[in-house]
Amino acid sequence: MSDLTDLSRRRFFGNTALTIAAAQLGLIGAANAQGGTPKPAALPAIEPGAHTSFGPLKQIDAGVLNIGYAEAGPAGGPPVILLHGWPYDIHAFADVAPALASAGYRVIVPHLRGYGTTRFLAADTPRNGQQSVVAVDIVALMDALKIEKPLIAGFDWGARTACIIAALWPERCKGLVSVSGYLIGNQEAGKMPLPPKAELQWWYQFYFATERGRLGYDKNRHDFAKLIWQLASPKWAFDDATFDRSAASLVNPDQVEIVIHNYRWRLGLAEGEAKYDALEARLAKAPVITVPAITLEGDANGAPHPEPAAYRAKFSGKYSHRTLDGGIGHNLPQEAPQAFAEAVVEVDGY
Repeated sequence: MSDLTDLSRRRFFGNTALTIAAAQLGLIGAANAQGGTPKPAALPAIEPGAHTSFGPLKQIDAGVLNIGYAEAGPAGGPPVILLHGWPYDIHAFADVAPALASAGYRVIVPHLRGYGTTRFLAADTPRNGQQSVVAVDIVALMDALKIEKPLIAGFDWGARTACIIAALWPERCKGLVSVSGYLIGNQEAGKMPLPPKAELQWWYQFYFATERGRLGYDKNRHDFAKLIWQLASPKWAFDDATFDRSAASLVNPDQVEIVIHNYRWRLGLAEGEAKYDALEARLAKAPVITVPAITLEGDANGAPHPEPAAYRAKFSGKYSHRTLDGGIGHNLPQEAPQAFAEAVVEVDGY
């Protein structure tokens, strides 16, 4: 474990750290003086678990949400958006974000709808969890922050969202890093039965299809999420403090409705909003992703995921895939932050 104090961890994500990082990166100063885009520096070595806090979060109105997000790195650096999944939160990137910031990137890590400090602006907005709407949220965040074309990287729901943005709005995505590859789906495919072993991996999806499941998730949110972590990353020896930091983000008034709707929508058991029908129709055709992309997979991913060969043809731009050894599970950014951060920097250079 690192010997950084809590104070130094907080400062890393604060203005002091940004000043230090900028001073250390001579290329940044030179680029700014010439009016150009700062060039990223080399990544530092990352010690998993060394950073535990993002410090105070920021809030911004974007689309139908007031989004809570962490920000690190120089304001003029190349932008990177990091997207978490379920049942995780922004702390999945607690080690990745400072490393990218120290290399000169402007790093944005938002809470998705239903997580952390993100809230709906209106009480009557449907608590919708269908796939396209989360991508619309992130594009709205990019607009609110005046970020035109970031690198986008994520896992689980975050990888799916990143893939959707890259597929539907390639002009808004400089490059993509996606854990478990191409995750865009559609309701018709979701209705088709799978082999028994594959269905077993989706046990919670069928649980959520019932009222018992909705009530059970609401009542046992903490323990439910912990079980998912254990099953999805069977070789990751995370401690209670690590889990509890992220589990706190699930205590959100919209968490249950959004999660339940997401999984019921996937099975065709819940309707989406009509205003997103055109987007879903495009996604149902499984559009090819043309932007530069790197896909990652852990060798011990216990969550449902496709084989890399199954999605290779869905990437037509410059592309590479790597599977990480060493017992890396589903939460790859938190379990293998060095490899994840290196993939972001690499795809930036494609």
